[in-house]
Amino acid sequence: MDMQTSPATALRIDGARLWQSLMDLARIGGTPKGGVCRIALTDLDRQGRDLFVQWAREAGCSIRVDAIGNIFARRAGADDSLAPVMTGSHIDTQPTGGKFDGNYGVMAGLEVVRTLNAAGVRTRAPIEVAVWTNEEGSRFVPVMMGSGVFAGAFTLEHALAQRDAQGVSVAEALAAIGYAGQASAAPAVGAYFEAHIEQGPVLENHERVIGVVQAALGQRWYDVTVQGMEAHAGPTPMELRQDALLAASALVAEVNR
Repeated sequence: MDMQTSPATALRIDGARLWQSLMDLARIGGTPKGGVCRIALTDLDRQGRDLFVQWAREAGCSIRVDAIGNIFARRAGADDSLAPVMTGSHIDTQPTGGKFDGNYGVMAGLEVVRTLNAAGVRTRAPIEVAVWTNEEGSRFVPVMMGSGVFAGAFTLEHALAQRDAQGVSVAEALAAIGYAGQASAAPAVGAYFEAHIEQGPVLENHERVIGVVQAALGQRWYDVTVQGMEAHAGPTPMELRQDALLAASALVAEVNR
């Protein structure tokens, strides 16, 4: 179909509906500061997941939950044998998280489905909205656990065996909230898109409304031990002291530079 004449080119999402969905979801685990504390695989996370599943089913989607607890809401396509066009993000938060980190990507995907429904548009390939498990990693490590298992970066067995500070395993926590899905090989994905808020000041600094990610941050973490030498504070002159804190402060300043 010629995209210039396609009704899809005239589609516009309902911004007020998307905003209301974000505000309704943010009530689950809302904090006095206006943010959200909805830690992965807690009862609050279950409530958030249940609300998303309810909304997705109301939008005519079928629901699939895999063995690491990732949720996939599927809107059938005209050719449902095709690999789905997938979008989504996560709804778990940091202990002092905000309303939009991750949540926007999930709700934006759901809003696309709702908009297509309202316009009576049937896509050729199916559309899936994904909710990834423990993306933040504030309770269990590694971070990006659900998407990592899906993409093959971690094994399912490794992820399910991880424990939080109280000794609760991922497998136990998934079962406790009712989101221990069935083990299955990850299906093929035709394409994946993720809308996300910017978590830094770059766009605002450049007065830009939207940006496209072209590279991902790579990090290496090191544990450094600085050892000094004990000496009596009074009779030991400064030039003969070996102060660990002083050496560490110089190291910190140099790393930052």
